[in-house]
Amino acid sequence: MTQTEERAELNESELVPIEKIVSLCKRRGFVYPNSEIYGGVAGIYDFGPLGVEMRNNIRRYWWWSMVQLHDNVVGIEGANITHPRVWEASGHVENFVDRLVECKKCKRRFRIDHLPPENLEKHVCPVCGGELTTEPRVFNLLMETYLGVIEDERMKTYLRGEACQNIYLDYDNVLKSSRMQVPFGICQIGKTYRNEVTPGNFLFRQREFEQWDLQFFVHPSEMQKWFDYWKSYRFDWCQSIITHKERLRFRAHGSDELAHYAKQAYDIEYRTILGWQEWEGIHWRQDWDLSRHSEYSGQDLSYTDPLTKERYIPWIVETSGGVDRTFLYLLLDAYEEQPDPMGKGNDRTVLHLHPWLAPVKVAVLPLQKNKEELVNVSKELYRKLQRLMVAQYDDIQNIGRRYRRQDEIGTPYCVTIDFQTLDDQTVTVRERDSMSQIRVHLNELPMYLFERVTWK
Repeated sequence: MTQTEERAELNESELVPIEKIVSLCKRRGFVYPNSEIYGGVAGIYDFGPLGVEMRNNIRRYWWWSMVQLHDNVVGIEGANITHPRVWEASGHVENFVDRLVECKKCKRRFRIDHLPPENLEKHVCPVCGGELTTEPRVFNLLMETYLGVIEDERMKTYLRGEACQNIYLDYDNVLKSSRMQVPFGICQIGKTYRNEVTPGNFLFRQREFEQWDLQFFVHPSEMQKWFDYWKSYRFDWCQSIITHKERLRFRAHGSDELAHYAKQAYDIEYRTILGWQEWEGIHWRQDWDLSRHSEYSGQDLSYTDPLTKERYIPWIVETSGGVDRTFLYLLLDAYEEQPDPMGKGNDRTVLHLHPWLAPVKVAVLPLQKNKEELVNVSKELYRKLQRLMVAQYDDIQNIGRRYRRQDEIGTPYCVTIDFQTLDDQTVTVRERDSMSQIRVHLNELPMYLFERVTWK
């Protein structure tokens, strides 16, 4: 595997417009606008029947590869609300801010880091051409909430602005309860909330979204070794679930981007129609987080090596990404429109999703729904398969249209029960990407499919 930091030469015409994914997601039940019957809420989405299956698969694969396959990594699930001092210690109350300017004419607000340089320099609105305010206003991204029932006694706190803080809060408990020793890691997947001023580009920038994090605790002398390990591991992981490897790259943070505690930071970026966009970050955090929480809480969060008796605060390698952003990139990567080679209008839209991650693994299709013998065998097979994997039964319209429906939602295999099945107990198995077909015996079919749709 080659990890390149150079911009790949890409065919721009192959990049999928976001609008096509938005349309597919609503039409086929992947993603819906939240509260749509009331006009919607910007930056918040609901996941439909197929979307929730695909997100569950993404989560499971991440957890399997990060926790289950590593003896020195465990997981937690932290609460969405924590003590307000957590966000003071983390620096979010003071520093988690956007700087905004406002158009005096159309009243739109813009983050100054998102404005084109010429608009910022000339104080001109990029939408209506009106005058922008010259002094930026500071806007904190933390979402406020209150605990307590009596108005004057309620405590102001925040919905978590990033998921990793729970890991630092539970670090000492994990050490004592799980018998872990440095080096070790703690993983978490969970909801995060940010009061984004300019949410947009579908799932790319939301106000409520889901993150996954690994915080890996190491001796300072081993920081570089483990930083390099997780940097490589996460890049390989992202490559393992996409088709277009050339759309993935590393980007090193410049000296003006690095946090004061960071020696290095890298983003794994994916190329979209909007340009190179962050998929996941690998960060060199030193001991800043545990030291800050130790200072603000008054609790000693240092670690004593059981062999050398050396006492120190561990340094941290962080890998942090988004479940929803991964979901979006996988759809963008998998989407393809294939014109009918015969020119008869039978164009095909297909999602080349990895079988591990596809929301539906197999569709069971009787050749004709008005033939009782075919339907009975089909339904018996469907009941057997749905105990092993997510399956669909479909007997609506002709077989060609059913194949097209399954292609569009990324189903890797379709099984057709035909009249030959009644004679020799074999079925036709059609593979999504190549559209090739083979005959498989009913007794061998469950294992045949299971071996191809589960991760290894």
